[in-house]
Formats: sequence, structure tokens, C-alpha cells
Amino acid sequence: MSMNPLSNLIASDTWVPATWNEYLSALDDPAHAKSKGYYSNGRMRLEMQVSVGFDHSTNHSVISLAVNLYGILKGIPFTILDNCSFRKTGYAEFQPDLAYYVGNKATAIPSGTDIVNLEEYPVPDLVVEVAKSSLFDDRTVKRVLYEDVGIAEYWIVNVETGEVLAYQMSDRGSQRIDISVMFPGLEIATLDQALQRSRNQDQSQVGAWLMAQFQSPGN
Repeated sequence: MSMNPLSNLIASDTWVPATWNEYLSALDDPAHAKSKGYYSNGRMRLEMQVSVGFDHSTNHSVISLAVNLYGILKGIPFTILDNCSFRKTGYAEFQPDLAYYVGNKATAIPSGTDIVNLEEYPVPDLVVEVAKSSLFDDRTVKRVLYEDVGIAEYWIVNVETGEVLAYQMSDRGSQRIDISVMFPGLEIATLDQALQRSRNQDQSQVGAWLMAQFQSPGN
């Protein structure tokens, strides 16, 4: 019998009431070595990452490709972090699929940093969660978490529909947007089209299509 009363709940990818120390102990458990950790408002969630499906992986890659191409072509300074953990000790932790520091914050995190300490470094400008089974959670609890810690922009990639829900966040609130704020001029509908094209095109073809969109006279 497990000595940890939270263990059965943790395994089901749900939010569990926990102190900060209980959360850290759960993270240190070898059984959760491949889990993504989240902590907010006295609750924790460990998302099992033992295996990630093809659809999740390709959607993750296409969004990364699109933003990278846009930033490069438009000369927008950025740094992308893949599955990085961000921590405000005793208060919050999150590990989004993608996180971006943009503009003058692009070099805010020095090389050699492990978990990003948010008492020392700024929060990312944009975070992205790729949602298949976690869509409801990403739209609710995680959205509030990202509002609370001061993220400026939040995207949820709906794997089932090939669509992106994008939010601009300020003053602990958020509203849906159709054009990125952190990557000015980047239309969310273009991301949707790229995701849908990726279902029957390889990523080189999708990338070529994206570059054509981004380099067209109207962009």
C-alpha cells in the first residue's frame, strides 16, 4: 500500500490539494520523473509524460515552426523554451509546452539556468499549451494560473480541431484575440491553417506555405 495518500489522484492528471512541500516531494518521487509539474492556489497537478502521441507532437512542432519563422522573417528578437519549468517558490509552478521571451526580454534568462526562478527572472511573454485530453483544464485552471503570474499572452492548441485559442492577459484577466500581441501582425487564423495543412503535408511544405504567407505584401 502506498504511503502517499495523494498518489492515486496524482496519476490521474487531476488537481490535488497540496502544500508546497508536498508538491516538491511528489516531484522528487522517481515514479513521477517524467511528469510535468503545475502548482497554483494550494493545488498541484502532475501530468504524466511517459508517452506523447503523434498528433500532440506534430501540433507542438508546427506551432513552434510557425512562430520561429515569423520571428526570424520579421526581425523580432525571441528565445523559445521547450517544456521548461518556471517556479515562484511557495506560490506557483508551471511547465508549458512552449514559452517565449520576446523583444528586450529575449536574453533575460542566462545559460546554465535550470528551473527558472520567477523571483529572480521575469515570466515569459507567451506560453503555449498543446491540448488533447487536457483542453478543459487548459481553458480554466491553467488560464487562471497564467493570469495570476502575469503572462502577457496565452495560446491553447486544440489538437482535435487543429485550432488555436489565443488570449491577451492583463490585470489578472484575459480576452480572446485574433492577432498576436507579442508577435505583432501574426494572425491566429494562419496558425490554424498551418495546423490543418500539417495533417496531410510534411513540415517542409507547411513551412514553405507559412513563409509565403508571412512574406506576402499584406504582412
